[in-house]
Amino acid sequence: MQRQLHLNLFIQSRGHHEASWRHPASSPLALTDIRYYQDLACRAEAALFDSIFFADQLALGDDAAESARTWLEPITVLSAIAVATSRIGLIATASTTYTEPFNLARQFASLDHISNGRVAWNIVTSWLATAARNFGGAGPLTHAERYERGEEFMTVVKALWDSWAEDAVVDDRKSGRYALAERIRPIDHRGDYYQVAGPLNLPRTPQGRPVLVQAGSSDTGRGFAARHADAVFTAHMEKATAQAFYADLKALVAAAGRAPGQVLILPGLSPMIASTEAEATRMALEVNELSDPEVGRKRLSGRFGGHDFSHLPLDRPLVPEDFPDPGSVEAARSRTEVIVGLVRREKPTLRQLLARLAGARGHFTMAGTPEQIADLIEDWFSDGAADGFNIMPPLLPVMLDVFSAEVIPILQRRGLFRTSYAGQTLRAHYGLDWPKSAFQEAALQEI
Repeated sequence: MQRQLHLNLFIQSRGHHEASWRHPASSPLALTDIRYYQDLACRAEAALFDSIFFADQLALGDDAAESARTWLEPITVLSAIAVATSRIGLIATASTTYTEPFNLARQFASLDHISNGRVAWNIVTSWLATAARNFGGAGPLTHAERYERGEEFMTVVKALWDSWAEDAVVDDRKSGRYALAERIRPIDHRGDYYQVAGPLNLPRTPQGRPVLVQAGSSDTGRGFAARHADAVFTAHMEKATAQAFYADLKALVAAAGRAPGQVLILPGLSPMIASTEAEATRMALEVNELSDPEVGRKRLSGRFGGHDFSHLPLDRPLVPEDFPDPGSVEAARSRTEVIVGLVRREKPTLRQLLARLAGARGHFTMAGTPEQIADLIEDWFSDGAADGFNIMPPLLPVMLDVFSAEVIPILQRRGLFRTSYAGQTLRAHYGLDWPKSAFQEAALQEI
């Protein structure tokens, strides 16, 4: 069977361009109106996307007056979307830094039951200093500390999801037995960060456990993904870096004793689409003109852990020395590497850099015809750069609709994308194996 690509819809604001909320073609609904998100999910399901995805942050940005970046809490949003859809996968972000493992395991297990097996958790380790202050901390953890805590967190939640055997619930009304006690086990975890007795107070989920997604691209983040992730979201501004990342991560997955095909790599792609390339470029420039470079400067500072860029003129070509060494940044290190790499290659002015980042914050942006967008997707997919894409429409819902109506049929005609859902769960859409549990391992040892 021909290899099939995977498409995820990343939903944010009224589109991924930072000025999307101002554009007349974007949705008129409030960003707190659940109908907006339910409608987008239904549109994506009708187009046969594998999944939808919500990012999150745990503090209000300092650009709130000029930027529509507030959003509903994503786990709660998935509950409302689960009952409005039936097949599309549902991915929400939650932090290992400011969440207790038992609560998170229970929330995502509940969502997997509610959705009949369509839920995934996007694992993040929180780096915002403002988020740390919202959770009682004086400052954020270091990059290394965040991942150390995250590793133990993963040990706990996996054990909790595995604490019920698949056959533990018998629900036998006649005999009066609801569950087999011997098929439910405590986890008795005692570690450096967490002490959790278990078991989870919820049966094993329809997918065995929720699908695990991760987006860290630093060396530490790649190792974490190789051990835990089923899918990896990543940001690249050129095909060559995407190919290098793809080859490196697949090798790390194999070194971790896992099958490389069981970890999907999905770079971000933000396409502005029109009937001609000139029209698509005009639309991209139009929305760029709505953006505020000083908002962009604030966001750039946040990416680099609060570094002060106020002294940089907007129209002087940048050099790497204008930025802190990414290796010294305790915030989103992988994204800082993308930005400094772009500066090294292209030497843009600050105004030009901020315009590039306004489109999709360091993900690949493109203005073109449906055929050109489909060609790029096929090229990256067939040439070792991607297993699919995290689609980030610059304007919602209009660019989602154009992508669904014009690009997906081209991919289907080329045999690259499904023409119907073959399975019921996100694990099935992604072609992932069923996760083994501690009960299965014990049974194998007894044979």
